[in-house]
Amino acid sequence: MSENHSHPNTTPTTGTEPGSSRRWAGLAALVVALLTVGLDLMVLNVALPTLAQDLGASTTQLQWIVNAYTLVFAALMLPAGGFGDRYGRKRLLLAGLVAFVAASAWAAFSGSTGSLIAARAVMGIGAAIIVPLSLGILPTLFGPDQRRRAIAVWVGALGVGLPLGPIVGGWLLQHFWWGSVFLINVPVGVAALVACAVLLPESVDPHAPPLDRLG
Repeated sequence: MSENHSHPNTTPTTGTEPGSSRRWAGLAALVVALLTVGLDLMVLNVALPTLAQDLGASTTQLQWIVNAYTLVFAALMLPAGGFGDRYGRKRLLLAGLVAFVAASAWAAFSGSTGSLIAARAVMGIGAAIIVPLSLGILPTLFGPDQRRRAIAVWVGALGVGLPLGPIVGGWLLQHFWWGSVFLINVPVGVAALVACAVLLPESVDPHAPPLDRLG
């Protein structure tokens, strides 16, 4: 007989809760996805001088290369969480990972600043989905006794990626071309995508309020 430790507002659609080892493996998959997002928030900073030289980017264009990601990321996090509650957190998380991986490959091989800015905006969409949905899945995986520990791991994964970004970016630029700071997201993101698809249960919030379409 399965044991349901789900959050009161979280309904797993699989009907069963993952076993102990499987739920921690699912958390590991979420950690990999979050590390990618955390790295990408900071990794570009060290590449800006190279982008200015190789792409002939102006100061304004460099600002948009950075801000296209962060603005979209910040603006869409709350709507993404709401859509996940209504239509399935795992389903939307996987869509976010696909968008992030595809846009990372697009950014790596962009031949102009306009293309790179557009790719960065799509990466922001993917990141805005990954962060809230990965947190929303935790109550499905863990009961109240383990949830705080899991959330601490989740926060730590996002926090570790931020200081690692400039370090990883500097190493990549020293050994490869500027596109490598984006291309590194592809194998990591694909690994996270496969792991999340296999290990995570689907869940929705049956008490989610009606969608505020005008808002």
